[in-house]
This record gives sequence, C-alpha cells and structure tokens, in this order.
Amino acid sequence: MAGTTESQSYILLQNGTIITHTPPRNPNDPYTTTILRSHSLLIEGSHIASIAPTISPPSPSTRIIDCTNKLIAPGFIDTHHHLWQTQLKGRHADEMFLDYMATGNAQSGSYTEQDVFWGELGGCMESLDAGVTSWDPFEMDPEYMPKWLFTQLSDLAKAQPFGDGRVRLGFAFDGLFLPKEMVVDLFDKVRDMGVKLITTHYVNSKNPIVNAPSPVTLLASYGLLRPDILFSHANELLPSETALLDQHGGSISTTPNTELQMNFGFPACFRQDAYSHASLGIDCHSCGSADIITQMRLALQSERARYNQAFLDQGKNPKVPNVSAEQAYNLGTILGARAVGMEKEIGSLAVGKLADVVVFDATSPSMICAAEQDPVAAIVLHASVRDVEMVIVDGVFRKEGGKTLPVSVEREVAGLGGGERKVDVGWEGVVKELLKSREGIEEKIAKLDSGKVREGIIGMMHIDESNIVDSL
Repeated sequence: MAGTTESQSYILLQNGTIITHTPPRNPNDPYTTTILRSHSLLIEGSHIASIAPTISPPSPSTRIIDCTNKLIAPGFIDTHHHLWQTQLKGRHADEMFLDYMATGNAQSGSYTEQDVFWGELGGCMESLDAGVTSWDPFEMDPEYMPKWLFTQLSDLAKAQPFGDGRVRLGFAFDGLFLPKEMVVDLFDKVRDMGVKLITTHYVNSKNPIVNAPSPVTLLASYGLLRPDILFSHANELLPSETALLDQHGGSISTTPNTELQMNFGFPACFRQDAYSHASLGIDCHSCGSADIITQMRLALQSERARYNQAFLDQGKNPKVPNVSAEQAYNLGTILGARAVGMEKEIGSLAVGKLADVVVFDATSPSMICAAEQDPVAAIVLHASVRDVEMVIVDGVFRKEGGKTLPVSVEREVAGLGGGERKVDVGWEGVVKELLKSREGIEEKIAKLDSGKVREGIIGMMHIDESNIVDSL
C-alpha cells in the first residue's frame, strides 16, 4: 500500500515521553520497558537515527514536531488478521464459531476480486488508524491444493522484494490432514521459494467443533517444526507442545476477542510456559475492533479473572495480580516482532530499527494523569484509537492530526475506470467503495440457503451436532 505523503529526509519528534525496550540478557528472560521523559527521536529516511534528551535538527529541511505531552511508542504488531472481512463487520456480535463459519468465513465466495481489494484496504486503514504498523493477513482458499497455488507462489517469489522489503512472502495452510508425503513436499517447496512465515490454525483439542490433532506435535514428528511457523490461537496448548516449541522454535498468535466469544478456551499467551512464544492478533475484525490495544486489555483482564477465580472459590484473595500491564504491552510490540521473525527490524524504538512509530495524545480525557503516572498502563488500560494522533511507518506518515492519510491505488486493481494508472484515495473514497461493495455482497448472501451453508460446514468439519447444546 503506497502512501501519497512523501517520506521526509528527517523527522524530529521533540520533547516527548518515549517508551523503549531493554533487551534481555538471556533469550528466555523477559523484555523490560524504560520510560524516557523529555526525550527526542530522530528519523532519517525509513529508520530511527537517534534517541536522546536533546537532538539538533540535522538539516534545514528537517520536519520538527513538538511532542510535549505526547507518548511515543513503537508500532503495534498484529500476527493474525482476516483483513478482507471489512464488509462483514457487525454480523457476528452474538454468534458462536459454527455460525461465524457459515455467515462469515464461508462468505468469501460472495466476494469479487474488487470486493477483496476494498475489504483488504479498509482493514489495512482501520489497522493503521489504531497504530498497527505490521500485520499478518490470512485466509484460506476453499480448495486446499488449487491448481494456481504453486504458479502464483513461484511468480510472487520471483517478484520479491515487495514494499521496499516490508511486505514478505508468507504461506497459510490448514491442510495438515493430507498425507505426510504431500505436507512435507509442500513445506519444502514453499521454504525453497523464500517464504518467511508459515501460519496454520490450532484450536484446542477439547473444542467439540474443531476436532483436529495437534499441528505442533504433527509438524514436529514430520521434522517440519521450525521458528518460521506461527500457530493461530493454540488455546489449551499442552506442556509437551510448549516443550516442542522450546526445542524447535515456532510461535503462537493469541486473538482474545474471538477466542473468548467462540469457546476456544482462555487465551494461552500469559501461560508461563507459552509467554515467550506468544503474540497478539485481531483475527476477525468483523467480530470486533482492529486495534491491538483492545486485545492487550482483553488478554490481560481475562487472564487475571481466570487466576483470581481459583482464590475466590476458596474464599481467598491474591496479594497481587499474576500478570502485568507491561507483559500485555510487550505481547503487542516486541514479542509480536519476534513471532514473525522481525525482532531486529520492528517491535521497539531503537536506533537502526525501522521507523514504525505511534504518537499518543497524553492529555486526552482518557489518558490525562495516567500517562504521567505510568505510560505503559496508560496505553494498555486507558487508551483508545481516538488517542492515536500520529502513525509513522518506514518514516512515512500514515495518520496525522488524528486522521488517516490518503493512499495511492492502482485503478485497474481497484476496479476504478479512466484517468491515470494510479489514483489517490482518502478515507471518504474508501467508504464510498466499501458501502457499494457491501451492498453487492449482501444481495448475494440473501440468495443463499443459510441452512445448507451451515450443513455444508458441519459436514466439511465432521462436527457432531449432539455436542452443540442450549445449556448445561
């Protein structure tokens, strides 16, 4: 996604409160945050050039931004997101997983190529508006091994790099039920093509809807488990499985909003044996908001509730919470970067890293006083998208003055006729196309037999309907 705002040679964020990370001495030790008050951050091109109490503008053309009463944080990282679902937002507020599969996931067949484009663009802009600067979009083709698969992968591999290297080739695959030889051959091929990340869903074995063997154990037995694999959800992860992640590598993406609603179990990200492998994702922004702050908050408070309940059941009270706001903050920043193999480039504010920066208004009604007391807690427990004033990605402004900036799109790809090959589109233009796209999709959905769609999902997933009950 190319922006219309030219990257400044130098951008100087002056006199703000900067949240940095201190790397652990040992790989298994946690990251800690350091608060630098009245500090400045200099961006040169696409990278962070300096962080110091005082920085002089390096050239007369330096863009200087006063960040007094602002919090400066790294861009948030979303490790699992179905970006195309923008037009389906609001459909699943009171649905469980089976219903979502029928009314949401299965409706990808109602999309045209342009519908997918505008859905993805809308999802990207919603994420940027919330300070998410890196995400891992995911969706499966209904045919597990379509004819075009390797042709398209090969073509994409030859066309790398994308977006100055920021867009990396990934592969999403849930066909682990296929014969071992096919799976091994497939993984070998995509890795040889230069795929940087392989994602697969893993819903806990207790779930009566998604009754599938553990992909962690399976891939380890095939000799395929490596650090480039990301398991989405992984609720109820077994200790033997976290031991395999410790031994071979691999990460998990926790998506609290959908997991808590759809009976996946408690999020796994704060488990002592899983935390070092964990990150946060949005999953379906058709079910909830696309900001990582919300996922931080849901994960943190649901884990505290799970821990506290054991004490409450015995008439006791814990002295302190079992997990901290800092741990939740790290899941959405540096641990997300580690999960996708980009820890050296993104996830924290440090000299030499890419300039992915989020600036919060610390004097907003929700953040005032909290930011002075504890900037990390102010973000995790008090902030909202409204408080995100600026978003910078690779040294380019994507949001400024509280508003997302226009993007440049290919007319042909977007389904826009006439004029130059590319056109700048602001949010108002995206709104127009999304509403038009949604209307067409809704007309198609209205003609579908929802009962047959549901039956098809039940048959495809081999669901035992006797396990779906009204109450216990």
